[in-house]
Formats: sequence, C-alpha cells, structure tokens
Amino acid sequence: MIGWYVHHHGYGHVARFLAVHPHLRQPVRAFSSLPRPTGLGDAVEWIVLPDDADAIEREDGTVFDPREADPTVRGALHWAPHDHPGHRARLARIAAGAADLRAMVVDVSAEVVAFARLLGLRTVAVTQPGERTDEAHALAYDLADRILAPWAHGAVPAGALATRTDRVVWTGGISRYDGRAAASPDIERSVLFLGRVLDDDVRRDAEALLASLGWRTRAVGHDAASRIDDPWPLLTSHTVVVSAAGQNSIADLAAATARAVVVAQDRPFDEQRHTACALHRWNLARVAPEDVDAEGVAALIEAAATDVPDWSRWQVAGAAQRAAEAIEAMLP
Repeated sequence: MIGWYVHHHGYGHVARFLAVHPHLRQPVRAFSSLPRPTGLGDAVEWIVLPDDADAIEREDGTVFDPREADPTVRGALHWAPHDHPGHRARLARIAAGAADLRAMVVDVSAEVVAFARLLGLRTVAVTQPGERTDEAHALAYDLADRILAPWAHGAVPAGALATRTDRVVWTGGISRYDGRAAASPDIERSVLFLGRVLDDDVRRDAEALLASLGWRTRAVGHDAASRIDDPWPLLTSHTVVVSAAGQNSIADLAAATARAVVVAQDRPFDEQRHTACALHRWNLARVAPEDVDAEGVAALIEAAATDVPDWSRWQVAGAAQRAAEAIEAMLP
C-alpha cells in the first residue's frame, strides 16, 4: 500500500492526487485535514487528520495560538509548534497508519517528508516552483528518495533542485483533464474569469468594459456561490481564459490549449511569479502585472485572442501516468 499526504491549503494538492492515483497499481491510503473528496472510489482509504494550526482556548480562558509557539524551530522547519495537541495527534495518526505502507508521497510538507523518512518509508516529495532554498525545504529534499516536479523540465528555474537532479523527476504539468475531449467552441469574443484572480472591483469594471467592446463574459470560482465542480466545458469553449498561475490552473489551461491571460497571485516563495515568468518566456500566455487595472485586463484579453500557444511544451499529456510510474519505480 502507498501512503499519500494531501496538504489542505487550496484545492490544488487534492486535484493532483485525484489525477495521479488512478494510475497507481497499488492500493492507496491518503492522509489529509480535508474531508474525503466526493466521488472518490472505495478502493482509496481516506484518513482525516486533526487540525494542527487552530487556536485553542485553555481552561483558564486564555487562548493558545500556535503561531506564537516557535512553529518554525528557529527557521529549521515550517510548522511544528510546541504544545499543540492537534499537531501531536496528527503525527501519531500518520505513524499509526504507516505500519503497512511501502512508501509515502508527500504533497506538500517538509515535516511529513522528514517524519515519513524517519519511519523508514520510501518517501516521495512533491515540490513546487519558487525560491525554496530555506532550511526546511533543503531538509525535505535531502531526505526524500524521489522528488516530483510537476512542470516541464526547463520551464521554471529551481535552484534548490540543481544539486539533487539524480532524484528529481519532471513529470510535466499534471491535470485531471488530460485526455478529455474539448467542449464545442463558444461564440466568438467570449472570456472566462476563472477563480478569484482579480479584485472584485477590477473584475467587474473589466467585464463592463469588455461588454462595451463586444465581448461576452463569465466569472466562476471567485466566491462560494460561483464555484463549480467541473469548469472544463467553460475552459475549452471560451475564446480567452483569465486565470491565476497556480500549478493546477496552468496544467488545466495547457490541457485545454487555452488562450490565456495569467495574473500571478502572492504565494509563499513566489511560486506563481516564477511560473508566470516561465509562461511569458515560452509565449504560452499573456502575463498581467499584479496591480493590473480594468483597461489593462481588457487590452491583454484583446491581444490574447489571436495567440496560438504551443501548450504541448508544458507536457501535460501523460504527466499523471509518469508521476505514478516514478512513484512505483522505487518500490521494493
């Protein structure tokens, strides 16, 4: 059995898991703070972990905040607070569920990589773009038996991986939509705003301006009410997609061969900025400045409408299969 730690921040980590696990020939036990994904097959065991970052009210009425409990161990780790019962219970639950595992895939956590390796498991660390040269990432990369980089080799510079290339597998961008047929094209001059990629005021002003220029607009995922489970038909039917620069978002754009305008979001280690730079360098998408206004958005959309990006360079086709093969190749 293969273990898989799914980080709970955002939807990208669980989306990657859902894309890769069907290609594994071994049964999977997943560990996450997230609830079990809807529709996940019964063959996958899903263990919900205790929260390790919540504030706790003590018996005397005071509040314990783990952010004030030396969680980074003076920069050596990312999150290991003193005295948090959820943190201890979380690691104890992982240890209890690791007894019959052959390997652990960690997407992502430097601490869980270290913990899994201390348990004697063959350990796969999933990495992300950005300046990940801090002590905690260095520890995780040094301990991992294999490192999965889910983007095309050479696309995004990753200095932290330069001395560890013997253990790195660049899979290409992993998308749950790889191989799925595109929807019928929509009417011309249609734009999709995907996710909360712009401030609401900027997006609304851009939509009004675009409407005056003859564009039809739609926005999904910018709030709970607009979230949809399957944006694929929209991705493949609109003339231009405006999106963030997260790994899953970009892999999905590549799978859809979309004309795109990308706005990098502020993320740890400048992950999305590095990815956006790669997209600009390879002429795969128009990249907007992070303070872009409505006029700037409209101008970039007009320009992107005539682009013909060669998304094959992002190597989405077969990426999930390559990730599964890289994981299973190191099993005894």
